[in-house]
Amino acid sequence: MKPFEFRSPIHTERLILRSLTLSDHDIDDLYAQQSNAELTQYMLYEPRDRDTVIEKVTEWTEREVLAESGDYLQLAIELADALPPLPDSDAIRRPVMIGTLYFKIESAEDSNAEIGWALHPHFQGKGFAKEAASALLDLAFGELELHRVFANLDPRNDDSVRLCLALGMSHEAHHVEDMWFKGAWADTGIYAILDREWRARAAE
Repeated sequence: MKPFEFRSPIHTERLILRSLTLSDHDIDDLYAQQSNAELTQYMLYEPRDRDTVIEKVTEWTEREVLAESGDYLQLAIELADALPPLPDSDAIRRPVMIGTLYFKIESAEDSNAEIGWALHPHFQGKGFAKEAASALLDLAFGELELHRVFANLDPRNDDSVRLCLALGMSHEAHHVEDMWFKGAWADTGIYAILDREWRARAAE
C-alpha cells in the first residue's frame, strides 16, 4: 500500500466526506447519532452521552494519516446541500452530518484494510451509505493501492449485509458466537472485496 494523509474532503454527487471537528455542529450531529439506541444496536458501544462523544471526536481529529498497521480514519458523512431552515430560525441553513465512515489499515504489509459505516436512521434507505462507502473504496483501491478491504459486522444487521452485497463484497465467513456482545454471545460476519473485483465493477 501507499501511505496517505487525509487533507482534502472527498466530494460525491450528494455528499462530502471530511474530517470531524470539535465544532458545536459536529458534536451536536454526532451526539444525535451515537446516543440513538436504534443506531447503536449493532455497534460495539452503548448509546453515548455528549461528554463521551467529545472525547471520541478529540481522539479522532488526531488521526489523519494511513501508513502503518492500526492507522485509521473516522470521517464525517455530510450532505453536500444545505438543509431547510432549522426549526428555531428561518434564517439558518447549514449542512448536516448524517453519519460516519470508519477505515482502518488492518495490515500495511498485506495491503488489507477494514471499512465500517454508521448512518442516522432518518437518512437510511436513500443510498447515502453506498455512495459514501463507494467513494472510500475508490480511494482505497486507487490512491492507497490496497489489495483487499473487508467489513466485520453483526449478521443480524440486515441493512449492513445488503450494503456489503450492493458494494460487490463477497460473504467470506460466518463465525458463530465468537464475541461476547452486550451481555450475550453473538456471531460475526465477514464480507470483503479485492482490488481487481472493484476495478471490474467500475468497468461495467
